[in-house]
Amino acid sequence: MRLEHHQTLATGPDSAASQESVALLAQCFHALGDNIERIVKGKRQTVELALVCLFSEGHLLIEDVPGTGKTTLARCLAASLDADWHRVQFTPDLLPSDITGVTVYRQNTGAFEFLPGPVFANIVLGDEINRASPKTQSALLEVMEERQVTADGSTHAVPRPFMVIATQNPVDMGGTYPLPEAQLDRFLMQVTLGYPDHASEVAVLSGAATQSGVEQLPTIATSRHIAEFVQLARRIQVAPRLYDYLVRVVAATRELPEVRLGASPRGSVALLRAVRVRAASQGRTYALPEDVKALARPVLAHRLILTPEAELSGRSGADVIAEALATVPVPQSGAAG
Repeated sequence: MRLEHHQTLATGPDSAASQESVALLAQCFHALGDNIERIVKGKRQTVELALVCLFSEGHLLIEDVPGTGKTTLARCLAASLDADWHRVQFTPDLLPSDITGVTVYRQNTGAFEFLPGPVFANIVLGDEINRASPKTQSALLEVMEERQVTADGSTHAVPRPFMVIATQNPVDMGGTYPLPEAQLDRFLMQVTLGYPDHASEVAVLSGAATQSGVEQLPTIATSRHIAEFVQLARRIQVAPRLYDYLVRVVAATRELPEVRLGASPRGSVALLRAVRVRAASQGRTYALPEDVKALARPVLAHRLILTPEAELSGRSGADVIAEALATVPVPQSGAAG
């Protein structure tokens, strides 16, 4: 399946999402998943989480050990779209201007000119982001939140939709700089790939000599289609009791004794955006509590700071999210009410 340029959504900017438009979004969502799985074998759940990020216009942090396909997943996602994308290899000597761009003086015109950096693309792949210095990492703070870059007093908007996909390794930490909480909070999700199961690894090996590379993946959709789907997902219906349930889950992360810093209101907004996209990806025009439960861990876990005692006892952010979900009563499912 490939969306054609003339295919557009029927609903207006302020109307509720129609079943026909949501069906088109779901069709595109699953076609992108199938396309990526031609290269990334046996990781459908993680692939779909990455697509939820894309359709939410959120940012994705992929953390795992070397060789599990972090960069491959990011490249496959970018290759499946007819959109501008740039890759940045983060290193200790990388400067902020190497990412955002620089203002230069043109002698022939007698004027200053801004030369955009690689961040001016629909998808920016930041490989091993924790190898850059904190000063360089902070160059992404403004653009990830506000979709603009400020240079020499002037602001420059980046293309829309805009998504940062960053990778980092939890091992081989020599010469790395852990991402600060303020930057982690700007990532809609943090996911891991993990090692493939036996059958998937056999498929990777048996097809390694004959299968096409990332560069040969067909294009499924354009940046214009994704921008329309981002707007469509924001019109998915959310019942008042589901708003209440979502906020209670987030608030529970701030009240558990093993948590030093719980999820912020930005986490609540991020979870709501992801919930709407998951509902639409399943062909629904309304969200359910099951969407909240399915996405709470990848959206919220990386935003939590646990107490030293909890960390020493082996607790993780995912454990805290599971406990928060267990303590909050689930409202009855339904499209309205």
